[in-house]
Amino acid sequence: MSNSTPPVEPAILITIIGETVLKDRIVKLLKNHNVSGYTINQVQGEGGHGRRLADLAGYNTNIEIKTIVSLEASNAILSALKEEQGKHALIAFRQNIEAFY
Repeated sequence: MSNSTPPVEPAILITIIGETVLKDRIVKLLKNHNVSGYTINQVQGEGGHGRRLADLAGYNTNIEIKTIVSLEASNAILSALKEEQGKHALIAFRQNIEAFY
C-alpha cells in the first residue's frame, strides 16, 4: 500500500476561552469565516477576571471553543476576538498542527 499523499495537512488549532455569554457571538464569528466545525465545552478555572466556578449554568461560567482552520482564517478570527477582550473575560490562542478535516 503505497500512497504518496500524507494523511494529514498543516492547519491551525484555535482555542478560545471566554464567558458563556459570548457563545452565540463567537459561533456567529466562526460561521462568518466559513469554519466547518467546532467543539464547545463548559470549563472552570481562575485567572485575571477571577474564579469561574461553572456551578450555575450561564452564571459566572466559561466556555472553551476549539476549531481547526487555515492560517488566514485564524488571523481574521483572532483579530475579531481581540475587539471583545476589554469587554469580557476572554483569551484565545492558536497552535500549528497537522490534521485531516
